[in-house]
Amino acid sequence: MKRLLTFVVVLALIGYLLFKGAVWWLADQRLAEARKAVEDVGVIDRGEIRSGIEGRLVLGNGSYQDFRLTRPVEFDRLMFNAGSPLVLLSALLDPSDLPRHWSLQAENLRLVLDANMFRNWVTAGSDMTPALFSPVCGPDHRQQLGSGDLLRLGVSGVSGEALLLQGGDGVYGELTTVNAGSVEMDWPGARLNPQDLWGIVDSTTSAMTVTLRDGGLMRRVAAYCSRESGVETGEWTSIVMDAFSDALRARGFSASDQLLALYRQWLTEGGELTLEVDPSAPVWGVPVKDDEETGEAGLNVRYNRSEVPDVYLTRIEPELPEQPEAMLEPVVSGDNGDGSADIVAGWNSADKADAESWLGRTVRVTLENGNVVEGRLVNVGDSRIEIARLTNGGEVAYPIAIRLIATFEVWRRGQAR
Repeated sequence: MKRLLTFVVVLALIGYLLFKGAVWWLADQRLAEARKAVEDVGVIDRGEIRSGIEGRLVLGNGSYQDFRLTRPVEFDRLMFNAGSPLVLLSALLDPSDLPRHWSLQAENLRLVLDANMFRNWVTAGSDMTPALFSPVCGPDHRQQLGSGDLLRLGVSGVSGEALLLQGGDGVYGELTTVNAGSVEMDWPGARLNPQDLWGIVDSTTSAMTVTLRDGGLMRRVAAYCSRESGVETGEWTSIVMDAFSDALRARGFSASDQLLALYRQWLTEGGELTLEVDPSAPVWGVPVKDDEETGEAGLNVRYNRSEVPDVYLTRIEPELPEQPEAMLEPVVSGDNGDGSADIVAGWNSADKADAESWLGRTVRVTLENGNVVEGRLVNVGDSRIEIARLTNGGEVAYPIAIRLIATFEVWRRGQAR
């Protein structure tokens, strides 16, 4: 009896070690394939590989560095749960044959923000179509909200947890962050195949329900961007709404009054926004009417759990807005008539030795030869700085030697001279 018990224990131990070894080797092979599949756009660092006999595969302390970004996305733990050890081995042998029910969970998922998150070659594109959802955030009304603005808002990074559930009735996903709100997605009937991610669009005919919660971020953004633009919040909102309408016209659409009102409310107040979209349909399933009288019903939208009717687009002739050549600056007045000065937005002198503290801000430098360079400060080194200037469709960064700079100025709120 003792020998039989010893044999069973030894057999179980050998089976356990074989299972752990097989899972580690198969996981390493699949992750090597994933690294090769994305080698043109990024680098995967898988971190540590662990597993459990309950059917879990765990990656620890890994990251993904996209070549378009200056910072990697990191995680403490990424856990795939197949439900049983045999199903886990089967899924690793053939990733296209995933079980009917599985889950993927990321813990302490984080992205540390940089003043210039996108590489210069990304921002210097040739796309002439204006962005739809990029709030104005600077004295130049072409200057859009960026990672440098979020840093000055106190948002040094985005961190939280992510969850993806595949069930028999569809796919559910959520991303919950500490300081930037959350997003939830429920897609009935959808089926996710890791080897054909876009195939999920054809796997179902149902619409996707998306819920956005801003966590109070939009109010802070509205207050900050209006201050940086040198205007009141109401005027700033009007500028953003005009840019949104121009971007729609460039794509051949006009927004309904209710859609414009909903976007304006979200800009200034944030809250909870739930909408049903269809990724397989044109314009993501947003109803498009040929004129104001005919067409489909409005999009199914709820704002703070109240239904919003008549949200749709109207088809028009595309119209690209004219891009101004010069920097748009608010006209400021600094004399109150009594000898005092207002606190207004304008050019303020700064020490070029402290240039790093103004990363992401609009600056103006005058060189020793009299040339003036104006734009967004994107990089500061030991011997030179880089200033990104707006061009048609993006930004181009220009390196400038610090020793050649005669004066260094920052566009910010200060005492008018």
